[in-house]
Amino acid sequence: MAIDDIFIQAFRTHQQKGDLFHPLGHEDHEVFQASTIGALMEGVYDGDTTYGELARHGDFGLGTFNALDGEMIALGGRFFQIKSDGKAYPVPPTAKTPFAVVTLFDPTVQVVWPDPIDWKQFQAAVDKAVPSKNVFYAIRVRAYFDHIRVRTVPRQRKPYPPLVEVARRQPEFEYGRLEGTLVGFRFPDYTQGVNVAGYHVHFLDKAETLGGHVLDFSMREAVVDIDVTSQFRMEVPECGAFLDADLARNQDEAIHEAEN
Repeated sequence: MAIDDIFIQAFRTHQQKGDLFHPLGHEDHEVFQASTIGALMEGVYDGDTTYGELARHGDFGLGTFNALDGEMIALGGRFFQIKSDGKAYPVPPTAKTPFAVVTLFDPTVQVVWPDPIDWKQFQAAVDKAVPSKNVFYAIRVRAYFDHIRVRTVPRQRKPYPPLVEVARRQPEFEYGRLEGTLVGFRFPDYTQGVNVAGYHVHFLDKAETLGGHVLDFSMREAVVDIDVTSQFRMEVPECGAFLDADLARNQDEAIHEAEN
C-alpha cells in the first residue's frame, strides 16, 4: 500500500470513531503562538515572552530567540536552542522569544513507514490525507535520516535587517546516516503572515546535539504522529518594535524565500 493510502486510512479511522480532534479522556488543547511570522519578517526580533511562560502553553513546538539568535525546538517538554554553529543547547526559562508556536502534544494519528521517503513526498502524502486543510496539525516524526539539510540563523545586531536578508546568508548544514526527530506544524493557507502557511519543521538528532530548520531530507523507518486541533490562540507584544511594524503588506514571496 502506498504511503498516501496509509495516511488516508489512518485519518479515516479516527474520523469514523469521532476522536480525531478530541479523543475520549483527553483534554481539549490549543496551538499557542507568541507574535507573528509577519513581524519576524519585518525585523521585530525582540519579544517579551519568556520560555518559562511559553512552557506553560506547550511541550512541543518551534520558534526562535531574541535577536534572532538561532532556531528553537521543543520536544517532550525540553527546549533546545540551535545556534549558528549548528549545535543544540538547553534553553533557560529566562530566555525570551520574538516568535514561537507550541502545543501540548497529544497525537491521535500514527503512521509507520519503513521505506525511504523525501521531504516533498512526505508533504504531498500528508496533504492528500488530511480531512481538512483549514485546521491545525502538529507533526512529530522519529526516523532514520540517510540525508538531511538544515539551516539556522545567526544572532543579529541592531538595527535589525529584515528576515529575508538574514536568510540569504544563513549557515546551512548537511548530515547523513543519523537518527532524529522532526517537530513541526501544518498551518492553513489563510494563516499566511500570522504563521507560515503549509509546513514549518525543525530537526533535532537523537543525541540532542545538533539540528535546525528543515530544508530537505531523505528518511526511512519513520514513525509519524499527528495531533489535530481546531483551536488556535495568539498573543502579540504590548510594547516595543511590534507596535510600530508595518504588517499590512503582502509578504508571501518573502516568507517563501526566507523559510525555504
